[in-house]
Amino acid sequence: MIEANRPFTPDWVSAPGDTIADLLEERNWTQAQLAEQLGYATEHISLLMDGKVPINEEIALKLELVLGSTAAFWLNREAQYRLGLARIQQK
Repeated sequence: MIEANRPFTPDWVSAPGDTIADLLEERNWTQAQLAEQLGYATEHISLLMDGKVPINEEIALKLELVLGSTAAFWLNREAQYRLGLARIQQK
């Protein structure tokens, strides 16, 4: 029998960069093209996609304009990722 009150807590996390990668694939864009659209160096976008650079308010607003969705979505996606990392480290 499955315990219904236990929340789903996976032992893995998905960086916001995974979502960005999916959107780039849909548009047939490279990271360099995204970097140009956002006004960042390609190296910065690579670190962002690897989860090594967090999405802050400035980046979230730019992602909203270039990739769609809302800045709140991107900030929430980042917060969920960081929380997931903390949970995994705590175990």
